[in-house]
Parts: sequence; C-alpha cells; structure tokens
Amino acid sequence: MAIADSEPLIVGEVSRTIDDRFRLALPPELAAAVSDENGESLLAKERPGALSLWAPAQWEHKLQEGMDLVRGKIRAGRLDGRVGEVQALGRLLSTRQRRVALAGRSRLVIPEGFREFLGVEPGGSVMIVGAAVCVEIWRPDAWTEFLGEQMPGFRELFDELTK
Repeated sequence: MAIADSEPLIVGEVSRTIDDRFRLALPPELAAAVSDENGESLLAKERPGALSLWAPAQWEHKLQEGMDLVRGKIRAGRLDGRVGEVQALGRLLSTRQRRVALAGRSRLVIPEGFREFLGVEPGGSVMIVGAAVCVEIWRPDAWTEFLGEQMPGFRELFDELTK
C-alpha cells in the first residue's frame, strides 16, 4: 500500500470506554484521518481483539488491486486446483470489512460481528492506537500482549524503515 507524501502518519494512543450501545468516541484528529467527506470510514477485523479504521478510498483502492490480481490469476488458470483457498479468501473478504459512519463527536457504533471479534462488553475499555496508515481499536489485554511481543524489535524496525 502506497503512503502518499502529503498524508501525515497517524500516531497516538488513548484509552476509551464503550458505552451501553456499543458506541465509542474517537479522538477527533484520529477520526478525521480515517474518514471521508461524508464522515464514513471502513472498519476491518485485524486479529482477535483488534479492529482497524481506514479511509474508505485508501482501503477500497488496495482491495480492488488485490481482487483484480486474483481475477487475472483465475482467468489465466493459475489458481486451478485451489478452489478451496479462493473460497476461503471470499469468505474472509465477505465478513472482514464494513463501511461505518462516524456520528457527531466522532462516535463509532461497533456493529454486530465486530463486537464479538473485538471481545469488549459495554462499559469495557479499549485502546485507540494510531498505526501510521490507519486507526486501530484494541482490547486492552490484546494490546498489551502485542506490545510485549513487538516492542523488543522496535529499534531494529525503526532503523530499517528510516535508512
């Protein structure tokens, strides 16, 4: 996925609480980074305990590129004998993402199917994290586990990406 020169990297971390109607107030600057002129974003399942919000045009461009590649491979016969894998891809694509509207005060209603994947009940806390190209919503224990696994390699990753 290309990162445009004019697009600032999305960073930051803040704790929020999900209300009794599964609404979540995003920090306005993070919501603005991943919503279009109609206040819509694309919500995607990332890994158990984590969802991500993307600018719709960015997500749809990348998805279309990938689907065009798969269609071309199917037409060329390069995926013959891999019907099960193509079906698995289709199933995951069918349930992985959904367009969502960010209401007033940058509020997101987490839809059914995504609630269970995130694993946070009403009144529970989540971590809102800027992930450079998107905004992520993490169940706190999943976030802590992810950080514990990834933080030891931070310096090497930073050095590699900033060469």
